[in-house]
Amino acid sequence: MSKKHFWQGAMFCLFAAVAWGAMFPIAESALHHIDPFWFSGIRYSIVGLLLAALLLFKEGKAAFNTKGQTFKIWLLGLFGFTIYNFGVFWGQQQLGKSGVLLASIMESFMPMLAVLFVWLVTRKMPKMSTLACVITAFIGVIFVVTKGDLHSLANGGLKLLPLLSVFAGITGWVIYTVSSGQFAGWSALRFSTLSSLYGGFTTLAIVLVMTALGIVDAPSVSTVVSIAPEMSFMILVAGLLALLSWIQGVQLLKPINGMLFINFVPATTFIISVIQGYEVSSAEWFGTLLIVSALIVNNLLSRRASQEAETKTAKSTADLRSRLPKKRSHASTG
Repeated sequence: MSKKHFWQGAMFCLFAAVAWGAMFPIAESALHHIDPFWFSGIRYSIVGLLLAALLLFKEGKAAFNTKGQTFKIWLLGLFGFTIYNFGVFWGQQQLGKSGVLLASIMESFMPMLAVLFVWLVTRKMPKMSTLACVITAFIGVIFVVTKGDLHSLANGGLKLLPLLSVFAGITGWVIYTVSSGQFAGWSALRFSTLSSLYGGFTTLAIVLVMTALGIVDAPSVSTVVSIAPEMSFMILVAGLLALLSWIQGVQLLKPINGMLFINFVPATTFIISVIQGYEVSSAEWFGTLLIVSALIVNNLLSRRASQEAETKTAKSTADLRSRLPKKRSHASTG
């Protein structure tokens, strides 16, 4: 990797992580005026349309052909955009200001959840060092959730349903991310566009049904106008630009290096929350430090293992070539 590509990839990933970190406190402001379901439906139906226009421009109409994988694309879109948005933003709204930090912390916990998901699917146990990092990060999450009051786990002092909602949303995104590898022949833009289109319009359809049944109320035009600045950021910056920047950055840096920038998500949220006047407890700081440290250590260990595997493969190839008989030249020597 050239130094130019490294710095380009780093800037792309950093922009995406900072945008996602800012997403939660900005969403919290909007959720005072609009319910999380309409908020999600409006957001990703527009993001899907913008991505569709970009895909049409770059790859043409043929890129919209799912090649018989419509159901799989729809299912992943459901996990990645409907379940994620409903789960995270409803839970965040119910938890109040502390939900902003919790949602951000759980976002950074995604790589660890991905490890557990792969273990569950493949039945291949990860290394003990990886499991140790997962356990450390989980302990960090507990400190953030309880704010150091561990007795609240036993006496029912926690808002369990909103917590489970956030966890379900984050899990949906992990399933979406891990399963995206099944579309290796597709460009990242094509997969993102089609899955967000199916997921975004499924989200909007569910919201319309909920509204018809009287479960939620449709926002007024004045309400939508009042949150236009927040919604514009969520659609254009945290939705479209962050997604495309992340894809580009990961392609330049490789996923194992790009994942390290996820640490900037909670860091950005913490800084904005402190600026807005939220008093972060020592337990929340400690829990976040545990999670970030576990992510960094796991990333370094994974990178070392990847480099050792590449070195071993290169050495095996060189040894094999050295054992092969050399071809004799039949050219004239006179």
